[in-house]
Formats: sequence, structure tokens, C-alpha cells
Amino acid sequence: MLVANKTILGFGEERLDAAGAGLTAREIAQQPAVWPEIEALVARQRGALDAFLNPLLARADLRIVLTGAGTSAFIGECLAPAMLGQGRRVEAVPTTDLVSGPRQFLQPAVPTLLVSFGRSGSSPESVAAVALAEQLVGEVYHLVITCNTDGALCQWAQGRNNAYAILLPDATHDRGFAMTTSFTSMLLAAAGAFGVLAPGAIGAPSTAAARVLDTMLPVFEALVAQRFRRVVYLGSNSLRGLAREASLKLLELTDGQVVALFDSPLGFRHGPKTIVDTDTLVVVLLSNDPRARRYDLDLLRELRRDGRAGRVLALSGREEPELGDACIALPGVAEADDLALALPYILFCQAFALLQSLTLGLRPDTPSVSGTVNRVVQGVTIYPLTDEE
Repeated sequence: MLVANKTILGFGEERLDAAGAGLTAREIAQQPAVWPEIEALVARQRGALDAFLNPLLARADLRIVLTGAGTSAFIGECLAPAMLGQGRRVEAVPTTDLVSGPRQFLQPAVPTLLVSFGRSGSSPESVAAVALAEQLVGEVYHLVITCNTDGALCQWAQGRNNAYAILLPDATHDRGFAMTTSFTSMLLAAAGAFGVLAPGAIGAPSTAAARVLDTMLPVFEALVAQRFRRVVYLGSNSLRGLAREASLKLLELTDGQVVALFDSPLGFRHGPKTIVDTDTLVVVLLSNDPRARRYDLDLLRELRRDGRAGRVLALSGREEPELGDACIALPGVAEADDLALALPYILFCQAFALLQSLTLGLRPDTPSVSGTVNRVVQGVTIYPLTDEE
């Protein structure tokens, strides 16, 4: 998909291409237009999805495992709290854990739906996790959500009675190093498939995200100009998984030159807060859930009283006058569920990471100067599960 606006975050496309940032910038900017397409795709598949999922979800003994590697694993961390709220038995377990400890994380006697997320669908751990589930679990089913029609997982799922694949549009298959559109699109597809987000819930978040692109450049420029050496993202419940993804984006796109961490606002006090100094930016992803928001705001006030951080910033779905310019309120999402709120929040964090990368003189499409970190992970040896194990 081409972005109609030829200027992205104040940069012309030719300049972005020359700086090695064109792919990533376009993939960040296209998201508000892509999300309604994902919602429509899930709606078109509703009948087939329900035929596959409903008999499974009706079972009280069903265990749902949300899995993926890296960013794809964090999709599960965002989704799990919302799905648990539906009364389901849900766990987010990365493929990197399933592969190294299959007997610890897979329960052979428990009927299991393994939900696999993968941009390429071909990472060694993703393929191995599916194979191990088939080998160890007596009754196992698979929902594959991927962006790559040629990926191993998508191809494997075809024609199998115990598997269903949601293949997302080619535009979601990020060509840049960092997962951006693929992350939000797979998250949205799963939220739609399991009914976590109601039809039409994506309209306001899409509009809010477009406003971030159109109006937030001065905010990004001011943050980048401060040259923070450390950035901490904090979020509660579903937004904790999003904070983890935001920290990874910054770490990846700055090639590790900016140290990025994540936690929950309540958890941050229990030791991690010691990282805060005058070179630290703290970003709190404010929840729309009234209970969680009270704890989020308490920590914000505490950090401001401490006076140790270089800057404390809140992203919010609604105005908080007491915070003044420390609060960036996104329009139209005051009543949005946190999972919907996550979409414009992460676009903000992606855009900041992109501009930080450019300021450091890196090429965001291929930010690893050493070349030791790759778009699709390499160097993984998969060991077979033996009878002795």
C-alpha cells in the first residue's frame, strides 16, 4: 500500500529512502489505513472462523496458548489479559520458551488451541513450536495468524482439519527490519477473531493514530533533541505487553545505543525505578480502565515529585489537566478499550523510535551496524525431542 501523503513525519519520501528509512517510515504511516482492512478481512471470514473456533471455545477444558517470538510474542502478552476477562483459560508463552522447555509449557492431557503469530511465519522457533505441540499434546488445534503467504506456518496449515490460518494482506508483511504494521495488524486480527474488540471499534483509534502522524512532529523533535540515553515505557495489564513492544522498537531501531526498558507502573517501584536519572525519559501509557488508571496516575505524580527523570510523559485517551504539557491526550478515544487504545499508542512509540534512529545517524530499515541481528532470526539450531527427555 502506498501512503497518499508524500511527506511522513516532516520528511519527504526521497529523503527517507536516501537515509535508509523509507520502508520503516511508510510501514508506520500506513497503519491507520490498514487497520480497517484487517477488521473487514476478519468480518469476511467470520463464518469460517466461527465454524473452527466456536466448538473449541465452548469447551470448558480448552487451554489457549498465545505464542510467537519477539514482537510476535508480545501480541499474546497484550491479548491475554483481555481474553482472560472473557472467562477463558489463556496463557501467553513465547515460542522461545516452548522450544527450550516443551514439557514445562505444554500439557499433553489438556486440549490446547495454539495461536501462532508470525510476520514471516518461518522463524525456526515458530515452526518448531507447532511441531512440538503436535508431538506432545494429545488433542491440539492451531490458529495461525501471519503476514506471509509463502511462510512455513501458512503453508503447513493448509488442508489440515485441526488448523485454520488467517493470512493478512501483503501490505502487513513489513519489509523493514522492525515489525510495525505486522504487529498491530496481527493483534487486531486476533482481537477480532476472539471477539475481544467489537466490530467498528477500530474507527476512533485509526483516526487518533492518523492525528499522531499529522500533529505530533514538534513533540517528537523536542524529545529527540534531549538525547535521552535511557527510555522507560510503563503500562498496566494489556498495556504492559505494549510497553514491552515499545521498548523493543526503540532498542532495535537505535541499535542498542538507547537503553530501553518496560514495566507496569506498580511493578516499577519494586527495584527497576533505580534506573531513573536526568538522562531518562519515562513514558506512561495511561489505561482507560478506571482502576488501573488510578495506579498509573499515582506513579506519574510520584515521578514528578521525585524530580529525578529528565522528562516524564503520559500518553492518554483523555485529558488530565493536572499534568499540563506532560500529558499527550489523543482525540476521540476517551471510551476506547485498552486494547484499541494500544494501536495509536504504539504508533506514537514507533514514530519516536524512527526519528531517534535517524538522529543517531543510523539506517532504520537496517539498523544493526554489526549485522549480527537480522530481520528473520538466524543461527538457531532446533534439537529434536528425544524419548529420554
